[in-house]
Amino acid sequence: MFMRDIEEQLKRALIDSGMSRAEIVRKSKNELSEAQLSYFVNNERSLTLPAAAKLAKVLGLELTQKKNKKKRGK
Repeated sequence: MFMRDIEEQLKRALIDSGMSRAEIVRKSKNELSEAQLSYFVNNERSLTLPAAAKLAKVLGLELTQKKNKKKRGK
């Protein structure tokens, strides 16, 4: 489930960025491809971890740790 959350957040950020796939490819220094992004957005394939990291960097995103909620009664 966690992986699905990350994928959905990346897809939403990609769409919301307003950047074209070609622009994202250029900003990734051709480490991503338009086909790769298209498959990802259309739920046909997942991104590898290095590709997801590169996309996140291009979109200005970073992974952060959430504070754990304390369980009641413990």
